[in-house]
Amino acid sequence: MNSELQDPDQRRPRKAVGVEIRAAGPSDAEGIALIANLPGFRAGTLRLPFQSIEETRQWLEKPTPGAISLVAVLDEKIVGNAGLRRHDGRQIHTGNIGMGVHDDFTGRGIGSALFAALVDTADNWLAIKRLQLTVYVDNGPAIRLYEKFGFETEGRLKAFAFRNGEYVDAFTMARIRM
Repeated sequence: MNSELQDPDQRRPRKAVGVEIRAAGPSDAEGIALIANLPGFRAGTLRLPFQSIEETRQWLEKPTPGAISLVAVLDEKIVGNAGLRRHDGRQIHTGNIGMGVHDDFTGRGIGSALFAALVDTADNWLAIKRLQLTVYVDNGPAIRLYEKFGFETEGRLKAFAFRNGEYVDAFTMARIRM
């Protein structure tokens, strides 16, 4: 049977670059908390240090309605996670994306596989027209990844977040599907 014709609710895992991309669940809390507490992973996000497994489990047990949460698994180890949150009301055509990859697994195509899964879901299952995200201006690899998927910088957010004792700027980036 052609995988493109399968019921999307079966949530079949996706494979790319030797990595399994699948829906995240409460049983993934320990693995996600582990990577979220790595310095490189955390530096690219708005997360605070010392995220607990319980805090992560609660977030996974009570997801935002309509949100998609994915993990990247390599050799039974979570090496990345990503999410897509669709807006509602007058912005129902819009979705926000966030993601991160384990410090020891960057540059191996894991971010590309996660991002491709989110973009595919937005385009082919949710009919989202506008995908948007924020990225720190010093995160060159992430910016190049997003540009590869057609994202463009729309603006610079000055003093966007406090990280490692200083304020850092971020770019707001988006991709509009025509």
